Parts: sequence; C-alpha cells; structure tokens
Amino acid sequence: MEKEQAVRDVQMKILEIMKYIDKVCRQNDITYFIMGGTALGAVRHGGFIPWDDDLDIFMTPDQYEKFKGALDKEKNETFVLQEWRTTPDYLEYAKVRMNGTTFIEKSMLGRKDLHLGIYVDIMILHKLPEGKQNIQKRIYNMSKYVVLFALIQRGWKPKNIKQEILARIMKLLPNKILLRKFYKNIYKYDNLTEDYVWSYYITKAKLSQGVFERECFEKPADIQFEDCMLMGPQNIKNYLSGRYGNYMKLPSKEQQKADVHAYIYDCCKDYREYTKEW
Repeated sequence: MEKEQAVRDVQMKILEIMKYIDKVCRQNDITYFIMGGTALGAVRHGGFIPWDDDLDIFMTPDQYEKFKGALDKEKNETFVLQEWRTTPDYLEYAKVRMNGTTFIEKSMLGRKDLHLGIYVDIMILHKLPEGKQNIQKRIYNMSKYVVLFALIQRGWKPKNIKQEILARIMKLLPNKILLRKFYKNIYKYDNLTEDYVWSYYITKAKLSQGVFERECFEKPADIQFEDCMLMGPQNIKNYLSGRYGNYMKLPSKEQQKADVHAYIYDCCKDYREYTKEW
C-alpha cells in the first residue's frame, strides 16, 4: 500500500499543476487536449491510471505561444515553464514544473542547472499533408532521431547491438546542424489550412499511431478527470482506438504495479534541498 499511496500523492500534486494550466487556458481562450495515458485514464478510470504518475497534454504551436505569453503575464511564483530546445540536452517537449516539490529521474541526477520539480508535460501537435505517407515517414524518422539523441545525452544505455551501433554513429554526426534541420522540417507544414492531418512522433508510438484525423483536434470537449473537467479530443474514443486499439482492456497484473518512476521524489520539499550537495 505504501507505493500506491506514494503514486497517489504525486498524482494529486500533478493535478494541482494541471488545474492551474487549465485555469490559465480557459481565462485566455487557449486550447489544449489531454492525450496518451491521460486521455486513456480519463475514459477508462475517470482520472489517472492508478499505477501511472504523469499527465500529458497536447497543444498546437500557436496555442503554445499564447500559453507562454499568458504565463509570463501571470507571474505565478509557484509554477515554472521549462522549454524544450532552449534547455541544454533537453529536446523533446515542454513541462510546467512546481516549485516546492521534487521529482528527480535517474537520468537527471547531477543536473543542478535544471528545475526538477513535479511536472505536467506539454507536447506539440504538428500538421502534415494528408495522404502523403512519404512525408509522414520522413518526419517520423526525424522525430525519432530527436528522441534518441536526447536519450543519449541523458545517459541512456543501448539495449542491443543495433542500438549500440546507432548510438556510436550518432556521436560522430554534426548533431547541432541535424537537429536544427529536423526541427525546421517538423514545423514545416504547420501553416497548412486544408488537406492536412495532425501528427505527434516524439513518443514510443509507431508510424500509424502518431497520425490523427483533422477533426480529432479541431475543437476540444470537456471530459471528467478526477474532480475536475479537462479539455480532451472531441471524439476521444476514436483517438484512443487509433492510439491503443482495445483501450478498455486492462494490462496484466504485473503491468499494473504502482510505483513512482522518479529516483528521488518529494511532494512537500523543494528539489534544491536535494541538489545542493551535488
């Protein structure tokens, strides 16, 4: 029961962050969508997946820029926006972190330069031309390169010979140039106004699982999540079917084990109390 309570304590702090994000978005006419395991948890469990300790949302690039501006005006000292690309060796997506808390993953040990509080992930949806599978595959491969490079920078260890060879090759490549080029391509189609689909590949999802019909993220619909309403995809069940297949089927008992995935976590103490000795 101790691990279950720890996960629940972290979940409640995450929910506190999410309620703040939701308040800022509604007050400033900003759209977001719960996604991934968060959307799955909302439909299947009415909130967090009981053994999960994170919360993820989608924003489109224009809505994210509005959100950044709204946070700047808020000047709330409790919450901090940690951006991708602008933070050294942190490339995949943004996070809203909470001061006065600690959530230090093993790969972040020793990183005194980073905010390491409990967080909500903000992932950026992009447009791709509809029906252009060659373009979709190219963006998919570029996105996977970004993810793998970020993992390597954070000390990720390859799990097989193929990954080991790929990691060694990547270390020899001009990664700053490549990453700049890849990000430019990932954002390339965001100005499309017709004949497009949405995509998100900075994830474990396969090629087909990272592409979503235009209608899925045109407008949000409120969905119950724990004791509040959050914005979700208009047809959340279609989204979940495409992403997970039979999403109502529970995983095995082994996979349902609750555990906080941080190496060090504390819902009441600021991360700097732990990192000051580093």
